[in-house]
Amino acid sequence: MAVARTLAVALHGVDGALVEIEADLANGLPAFSIIGLPDAALGEAKDRVRSAAVNSGCDLPARKVTVNLSPASLPKHGSGFDLGIAVAALATTGVVSAEAIAAVVHVGELSLDGRLRPVAGVLPAVLAARRAGARAVVVPSGNGDEARLVPGIRVIAAASLREVLITHGASLDPIAVEPLVAPARDDSVIETGDLADVIGHPEAVEALQVAAAGGHHMLMLGPPGAGKTLLASRLPGLLPDLEPDAAVEVSSIRSLAGLPLGSSLVSRPPLESPHHSATMAALVGGGSGLVRPGAISRAAHGVLFLDEAPEFSGAVLDALRQPLETGEITIHRARTTARFPARFQLVLAANPCPCGQGGADDCTCTPIMRRRYLGRLSGPLLDRIDLHLTVRRVSVAQMTEGGSGAVTTASARERVAAARRRSRERWGAHGWGLTAQVPGSVLRSSPWRLTAGDRAPLDRALERGALTMRGYDRVLRVAWTLADLDGGDRPTADHVGRALFLRKGI
Repeated sequence: MAVARTLAVALHGVDGALVEIEADLANGLPAFSIIGLPDAALGEAKDRVRSAAVNSGCDLPARKVTVNLSPASLPKHGSGFDLGIAVAALATTGVVSAEAIAAVVHVGELSLDGRLRPVAGVLPAVLAARRAGARAVVVPSGNGDEARLVPGIRVIAAASLREVLITHGASLDPIAVEPLVAPARDDSVIETGDLADVIGHPEAVEALQVAAAGGHHMLMLGPPGAGKTLLASRLPGLLPDLEPDAAVEVSSIRSLAGLPLGSSLVSRPPLESPHHSATMAALVGGGSGLVRPGAISRAAHGVLFLDEAPEFSGAVLDALRQPLETGEITIHRARTTARFPARFQLVLAANPCPCGQGGADDCTCTPIMRRRYLGRLSGPLLDRIDLHLTVRRVSVAQMTEGGSGAVTTASARERVAAARRRSRERWGAHGWGLTAQVPGSVLRSSPWRLTAGDRAPLDRALERGALTMRGYDRVLRVAWTLADLDGGDRPTADHVGRALFLRKGI
């Protein structure tokens, strides 16, 4: 057989496309060339394939081998094409029949001794293969559990190239090898602590429950040591377990990021807390060559916590504005476009001034210094934050009275779950899972429009210019969340007033 064909997957963000690998064996000087827009890692596959084939007992002949990756206009990245290239090249020599491999997807990196190394992105790759109609996929043993998370497609996990060839009908004797495995996922610590650990911040604890119930973004302003980081770390514990579709998305992002996944989908909302020195690519995704998910995508369906928010680059912070509105990030490159989910809850924490004392007796900052410091958080970004909270230092009296009557994470999560059920019953039929996702035009129209008396404080704030139209809609969403937490059918004037205070309470 002069030409043999098999399939692989090219990933671009969480989306993937089937790639046909064609191998041709022709007379001529010994050579191995790969065409079809490969990147550097993929271009080096020819050396890995030759060594792996020799050490698997199936040496390629000393002839010209040409491998084409089709469609040729689609960029291909990474070492996950190694296995497909090796199988197609060996099929041209008759080691396996071309018919046996033609409809099978191959994903995996080859080591020089012929074993298969686990690769990143197997879960989204197998998902893409199934959506494209593929019936079977071959993956490294180390990715077997991850690939089997996708139903409706036959998964063949192999430890070596020789084992793959035998599976396809090659007349070779099996040789046991030690499979290369991926690091195990550490699920020993799921929660970061209990909400009952929070002392002296009843209004902040309530605000956390509002944020969790409605999916609202939050800004906490307060001096160092007041408890901002402690509060932010408790928010993921208040969120319910991930829905099946969200679990698949979160697990796919984890797989793309090269993080251990294991034999089950991620079930708990993630928490990402990048350092303030993070670059644009680290936060929103990107990088040269293969586009990688950033912190906002790894925080999808969970919490993105930016501590010391004014210390982040202004351009990096402003890059969050579009994902906060759309729930996804699309990264454009010269030859490709990568899409990642980015529907997260943003929690910002900031000191009131550079020295952190915020106007106290020992504060050394002038008013212009404080204004310039907080001015690093742009107005358009702050306009997208639903809850603005001041966190004050805990007094001695609050510390000594202990945690009696404190709200626990378990009780708060039950309250949040009940509020989300009410929200889903109201908005679920329209395709909105959280109150924060409901368009403002819906909340301002019949039958959801509040009475003139209930929304009077909100209308006055808009008239005075204290709120933008976006801010007006966000206060309405918080009011509906407060009503759900209180078990009400719709917001009252009290809920609107509380929502307005949470928006402008600093």
